[in-house]
Amino acid sequence: MKQNMGTTDKVVRILIAVAIAVLYFANVISGTVAIVLLVLAGVFILTSLLGFCPLYMPIGLSTLKKKK
Repeated sequence: MKQNMGTTDKVVRILIAVAIAVLYFANVISGTVAIVLLVLAGVFILTSLLGFCPLYMPIGLSTLKKKK
């Protein structure tokens, strides 16, 4: 697996995941919407830790800074 996520991308994903968790534990979201968003938050955390997003591959996208 070749990394294709830059630091900013990782941080944004983690912040979104934390925001979803806060909304869930504050009982702002619930039901099916909460489950879908919590799964999405889990995917965001996992991809941030791995530094790899499989959805970027088919379109050739990379937010990783090029080394000089």
